[in-house]
Amino acid sequence: MNTESYESRADSLVTIKISAVGDLMCHSVQFNYARVGEDSFDFNSVYRFVGHYLKSSDFTFGNLETVLGGSREGYSGYPFFNSPDEFALALKNAGFDLLTTSNNHSLDQGEKGLLRTLETLKNFGINYNGSFNSQRDRDSIRVFNIKGIRVAFLAYSYGTNGIPVPAKKEFLINLIDLDLIKSDIQKARSLKVDIVLVHYHFGSEYQREPNQYQRDVVDKTFKAGADIIIGGHPHVIQPYEFFKLKNSKLESGFAAYSLGNFISNQRKRYTDAGVVLTLEITKNKNNDSLWINKVDFIPTWVYKGRTIHGNEYIIIPEVENYIDSIKAITHFSEISKMEEAFDDTRKILTKYTGIVSKIHK
Repeated sequence: MNTESYESRADSLVTIKISAVGDLMCHSVQFNYARVGEDSFDFNSVYRFVGHYLKSSDFTFGNLETVLGGSREGYSGYPFFNSPDEFALALKNAGFDLLTTSNNHSLDQGEKGLLRTLETLKNFGINYNGSFNSQRDRDSIRVFNIKGIRVAFLAYSYGTNGIPVPAKKEFLINLIDLDLIKSDIQKARSLKVDIVLVHYHFGSEYQREPNQYQRDVVDKTFKAGADIIIGGHPHVIQPYEFFKLKNSKLESGFAAYSLGNFISNQRKRYTDAGVVLTLEITKNKNNDSLWINKVDFIPTWVYKGRTIHGNEYIIIPEVENYIDSIKAITHFSEISKMEEAFDDTRKILTKYTGIVSKIHK
């Protein structure tokens, strides 16, 4: 056995884990549950069972589907969101490295609210992408060096709920424009990145499969040179699948059309289910080849109810020890909903591939 040769091959491989979740929403009931003073809030307990899994990845991101417009404007939920700053601080504490900020609620509090959101995230040390404070900020491609693998992140939304983007300030938010996206991907490639990951806010709400528009956008985005596409907006889980790529270092492309709601007050079946989706990616530094080593996921469910700490929202991951914990504090009917949500997520997410993730310990 040639030990030296074996070790050199092993040393040439680097593997990273990138985790993604769906929409991070804050309805009025949520911030009322989180209130700990007249104008202070604590959302940290929402993530107490799932934070470990978010932090265990090398890079974790999700879609911030609310605005941090400040208390002067008055906090509000749907249809015009304005959430306490502590909502984002809890995301930082839970392990999020990046929040996408291009979605249909980005302009709920106008330009002022959008800009304050970005400033607040910056102050908390959270990276943002998809909405911007200047043309220069928009033109700056977000590239993260994750253990030696350079990943470019891009983010776009189908629209802003009919709220017009201020004239001559189109830089404020990335809207889905395939010519612009192609240009951004080319710019990212010029920065010698290994992977281009695109996040889209698109699709039909509450539909559990992608529509033709989603499929067309995904197809054209891969042809433009993207490697991985993660979607959101439908508020329910949609499947993921693999694609053959021509303009990529990756052996195969990956698209998850929608990761559903990670946290929200939506309580109907399918809308209370989310997921932590993790891609394990390996690079051979000797020849720059890349491949997706593993796709793993943890189904999640949002518990809303009374605990010994008071009224709470808690994200419950499908992991054995936390399932036992929640069974000790909730009614049988809620346990049935939780188990139904986990089962729904496994079936829907893997509908096109048949690959089912194991239950974590």
